[in-house]
Amino acid sequence: MTENTIAKALEVWTLQNLVNASIVLGILALGLAIIQDYYRSLETRLSLRVSIELWRVFTILVVDVLLAIVVLIGYLSLNPDIMADIKIAVPFYPTATIFFALALVLRLFYGGHKEGSTNYWRSVYLMFLACLINIFGFTFVAEAASGEYLEATPHPFDFAFWMYLKTHLRSNAAPFGLKLAQITFYICFPILLAIFVWGFWAAFQKTGEKGA
Repeated sequence: MTENTIAKALEVWTLQNLVNASIVLGILALGLAIIQDYYRSLETRLSLRVSIELWRVFTILVVDVLLAIVVLIGYLSLNPDIMADIKIAVPFYPTATIFFALALVLRLFYGGHKEGSTNYWRSVYLMFLACLINIFGFTFVAEAASGEYLEATPHPFDFAFWMYLKTHLRSNAAPFGLKLAQITFYICFPILLAIFVWGFWAAFQKTGEKGA
């Protein structure tokens, strides 16, 4: 095994695990965003007003940090070369990244971090939908039934179902998965870029309002 082969295998392993970890982090961010009653119950154990304020800031910040990590990993993996190397469930993972990015912009710049506000619930629904999409893509596409299972399954429909998912919706499956990955990139990348521009514009507007 050559040095280049080892380096490539390490790159693929690292990227695949980053993508897989981002799915878990997305679910964790959603969970932490919706357990507001649990946060309030813990506040009763805090005696100082300062500690309560710090606790509230922390519970907001941790969700936003997790969302930012998920979006950045999603952006990193939304790359034709990377999608050809690792198992990306297309169009599931890129679509989920778009929803996570929308939720992040709402939370950062449009009051989506304020419990009970309209944009809070919008961000929660976007995160929930993104998590559902990721879960489906991970379970039924990226980690579809193994070759050993397919060899042992006696039912033709079961075999055809899993084989279709593995050969058509995985970004590194030639030729169908590679083609779908390219189509997904052409659609999702401009949308994600537009969300980044929207977020930058929103931040610029907020800064301008404070400076006025």
